[in-house]
Amino acid sequence: MAGWALLPLRVFLGVTFLFAGLQKLANPNFFDSNSNSSIQAQLIASARSSPIGFLITHLIEHAVLVGVVISLGEIAVGIGLLLGLWTRIAALGGAALAFGLFLTVSFHASPYYTGADIVFFFGFLPFIVAGAGGVLSLDARIAKRASEELGLGDPTPYAVTFAGVQEFCGNYEQGSCRAQANAPCAPQGCPVLESGHRSIAARGGKPDDVDRRTVVIGTSAAVAAGVIGVVIAGASAGLGRLFGRAPKAQSTTSSFGQTSSTTTTPSGATPPGQPLGPASQVAVGGAATFTSSNGDPGVVIQPSKGKFVAYDAVCPHAGCTVSYSQAGDVLVCPCHGSQFKVSNGDVMTGPSPTGLTPYKVAEGPNGELYIQT
Repeated sequence: MAGWALLPLRVFLGVTFLFAGLQKLANPNFFDSNSNSSIQAQLIASARSSPIGFLITHLIEHAVLVGVVISLGEIAVGIGLLLGLWTRIAALGGAALAFGLFLTVSFHASPYYTGADIVFFFGFLPFIVAGAGGVLSLDARIAKRASEELGLGDPTPYAVTFAGVQEFCGNYEQGSCRAQANAPCAPQGCPVLESGHRSIAARGGKPDDVDRRTVVIGTSAAVAAGVIGVVIAGASAGLGRLFGRAPKAQSTTSSFGQTSSTTTTPSGATPPGQPLGPASQVAVGGAATFTSSNGDPGVVIQPSKGKFVAYDAVCPHAGCTVSYSQAGDVLVCPCHGSQFKVSNGDVMTGPSPTGLTPYKVAEGPNGELYIQT
């Protein structure tokens, strides 16, 4: 019953993790350090806000490897759950991935239930406890085959009422069996109460013979599934690079270089604040990124000629770095889809609880932009 009751959740988790892993491999921007949606950008954003930021900092230089491990891990978890193969181990891996994403990405989600990672973590727990429950599961088929090869029949457990046991084995009363001339009660001879290990011994086997055979067959099946998973992952990555490259965010977004000094200022007061670079570097309808004096990434946009707006680019929801979408004229969080108005940074679409932090921006008489953070 547990297996059938959990089947919809098992299919959902399996499909979701398989899709998530393949999607990452098929998306070249996920491994492109120049993209705001890359694994590098996500690790950098998480390092500032995560409670384990001190560990994430050391992973940034190995971001591509981390991305590959996460992708292949998600594929393995998805295949394991869908096939019901080594289900408890697959669920344990899925819970570990979900908890890791909770600590790095959605730890600061407010309210906490708006972050999906903690929900996925608890969704895996029933499968760690119960496995696939013997329903549409290779684990169950493998256990059955191993048992039958040793001549022990189908090992599938069945619930039998005590009344049914009495019909098989007699009526027990005060330690004796009324159906067997009041003989002392004992499991021998009763097909329901007979010990499984006793039956193995009667056939000359050992109690752990079935478990050993199950491990051998299960390992072979896991290797075969792993090979298939690697082939699918490789095909997904190859096709993604041939046909699926998304437009780069940099097509309308430039990046200011570090400014060590300002140029000679014509007559007129220089605005206060941090100098960024030439205003001409920000196209009309485009944007440019910079690093503010407090270390956060920032973005400056020119919605119309001569008008500039600037914001702290850290999404208040989970700390990812937002990017400017010229097509939608919005600022978008690549991690969870929050959208913000260009005009004032207010939230248009959650789950972000608040808008972006605005900066004061002004163009100086020397054609430079200045930011007050």
